Amino acid sequence: MRTFCTVQSITKLERCFNARPPSFEIQPNYNVAPSREIPFIVIHEDERHVKKRHWGLVPFWAKDISIGSRMINARVETVTSKPAFRAALKQRRCLIPANGFYEWQGKSGSKQPYYFHLPSGEPFAFAGLYEIWEHKDALPEAGPYKSCTIITMDASDSVKDVHNRMPLILKPEAHEEWLDSENKEPAKIEELMKTKYVKELKRYPVSKRVNRVENNLKECIEPLQGIGDSGSPESGLKKS
Repeated sequence: MRTFCTVQSITKLERCFNARPPSFEIQPNYNVAPSREIPFIVIHEDERHVKKRHWGLVPFWAKDISIGSRMINARVETVTSKPAFRAALKQRRCLIPANGFYEWQGKSGSKQPYYFHLPSGEPFAFAGLYEIWEHKDALPEAGPYKSCTIITMDASDSVKDVHNRMPLILKPEAHEEWLDSENKEPAKIEELMKTKYVKELKRYPVSKRVNRVENNLKECIEPLQGIGDSGSPESGLKKS
């Protein structure tokens, strides 16, 4: 997954994720680009807090932050063993709230983007990991670079005819256990990733303007008329 749509409303973040309101303003982001700051949810002193992280995880041992552009996703099949994610999976798990995400179908040069969302239309949470990286030679006032990644998995039946991968969307009943920093047992964490994810999603075709990250507009998530669910021209058919 290379882009998604964040939750636009502080009220929805509070209601859907039982989180304290953030100390910063939530800016609409309909086309998230790697390295951009995005809202994410962690537990601090037994309460859920909304904070910000750059999308694209930079491991604490990295020489510089450029590695983050290659770390926007962590495959569930290897997240327990890869050095970049192994420590974060045990100690630094988070929820990354979203309204939907995009995937593309078709041949290179003519791929049709689709917007995936819950059947209810409500926000959901990706399973995420976060890290804190500090430059050894940086001045103290520079502060650490805070980043995150989204765990991905094989696509479910509702996605796989468009793309073979999808983000791991946690069921609401799994949120508390996923965020629990005391839960460090690999078997329990793996069980959550294997069993507590959302399978059923809806989708509809959207404009190719989402192909360009500078197009951060509400129009990116609006249904595209005249394109069928298969990506071929039809009379306004859309699956949603």
